[in-house]
Amino acid sequence: MTTHPAARALRATPEGLLWEPSERWVRGVRGDVTVVDSRHPVLVWEPGLPVPQYAFPREEVRTDLLRPARHPPADGHTGLAVFYDLVAGGDPRPSAAWTFPGEDLSGHIAFAWFGRTGTGLDHWYEEDEEIFVHPRDPYKRVDAMPSSRHVRVEIGGTVVAETRAPVLLFETSLPIRYYLPREDVRLDLFDPTEHSTRCPYKGTAREYWSWRGAGAVPPDIVWSYPDPLPAVAAIKGRLAFFNEVVDLAVDGERLPRPVTPFSADLRT
Repeated sequence: MTTHPAARALRATPEGLLWEPSERWVRGVRGDVTVVDSRHPVLVWEPGLPVPQYAFPREEVRTDLLRPARHPPADGHTGLAVFYDLVAGGDPRPSAAWTFPGEDLSGHIAFAWFGRTGTGLDHWYEEDEEIFVHPRDPYKRVDAMPSSRHVRVEIGGTVVAETRAPVLLFETSLPIRYYLPREDVRLDLFDPTEHSTRCPYKGTAREYWSWRGAGAVPPDIVWSYPDPLPAVAAIKGRLAFFNEVVDLAVDGERLPRPVTPFSADLRT
């Protein structure tokens, strides 16, 4: 009996990489050129990196568009990686692709994601849905759940939001994010900004606001997804705050400010 690929455990390489096959159809595009068209990708986790990367069989990659890197980084990835410059759809993009060391992943090529690194491929698709920033981690869950909890948000002692109709977004390894009805947020105390971000699980946050009042408060602490991905449709148009920099009370209990991967970017 053959074990189905989805049932296999993560495999480890001597170099410390973890990997497993994926059954998703993945495509990567630079300009109008499809550089990757793979039905046999593998997900690779590097030590110290919290998100996975894709690597693809060489025969499912346009290797004719790759050249040995002119200036490969000295410590770009785990082990003795071999880097390639990408020559497709415009100016060459340096060190946009690489191979991982070791026998397990020999014959596979990984690519950078332009929106995250400034090099690599412009757009990525799993099946027919575009994904952003990095591949989705099959071991991560994101659940948006309507609630009747009493949520109160303060900044420097000023109540800026209060509701009994939040949507709670549970995301593996992150604190709960409380998405509040727009009418329950004092947007008159904030200024809209041009900032935007992308998330592989939620889509594009195209609306951000910064605190107008006094105090050492970082910018862009409030955001909204006007058109989120279908899996989290319940947060559409709602507003969330960074728990890391505001004072949150839920059902009368004051929550501690968490330390997260976003904390370093939220310094004033």
